[in-house]
Amino acid sequence: MRYSANLGFLWTELPLPDAIRAAAAAGFDAVECHWPYDVPADQVKAALDETGLPMLGLNTRRGAPGENGLLALPGRQADARAAIDEAVGYARAVGAGTVHVMAGFAEGEEAHGVYVENLSYACAQAPDLVILIEPLNRHDAPGYFLRTTDQARAIIEEVGAPNLKLMFDCYHVGRTEGDVTTRAADLLPIIGHIQFASVPDRAAPYHGELHYPTVFEAIERLGWDRPLGAEYKPGGPTEATLGWMKRSRAS
Repeated sequence: MRYSANLGFLWTELPLPDAIRAAAAAGFDAVECHWPYDVPADQVKAALDETGLPMLGLNTRRGAPGENGLLALPGRQADARAAIDEAVGYARAVGAGTVHVMAGFAEGEEAHGVYVENLSYACAQAPDLVILIEPLNRHDAPGYFLRTTDQARAIIEEVGAPNLKLMFDCYHVGRTEGDVTTRAADLLPIIGHIQFASVPDRAAPYHGELHYPTVFEAIERLGWDRPLGAEYKPGGPTEATLGWMKRSRAS
């Protein structure tokens, strides 16, 4: 199994290029990030080239404080599309293959219509990239527009774009829906990336409600051969939390 370090949570005390180098030194196979836009893309690309790690993906901006994304917000279409254009441009500049477009806090039919329109725009603007949507659990993000994998699947089918895929985060699915391995198998045809963290505390895996040796084995049996995203909160030095990766690779 291969793993990607999510630098939105891991090595956050370091500048992004140095965090990429730290991930390489720790043995990760790839990196991903949240919002890299304050760092010039050429500096990130140089660190990726130096280490040989691919950047798997990044997020669109969250918008104003408290919005947590823009794509489902009525009246904010211009801002949402500017955020999409920015993320697509940055992804191309650093060689990232995916962009997670964040929906924001909204509900109702108008929000649904705006979200579908903006997703169609994103997919059309970036046919060379995978556009990801991710349901967030109701405990961490109450009121977030995209809440379940069933809702995400229906929207992916409605948009009908071949490059629109699901970000399957074992942590969010575990907190909201449970039955993570069965859900992963059922949704496999539309999954574009998989992430993980312990449930319910979002710390390093191998404790809590999800038994990750079983989860990783099940994902591998599905034929998934891309790096899984370690998107957990280390609660201290990242290096001190990496025992899970050593155990996984030793098994």
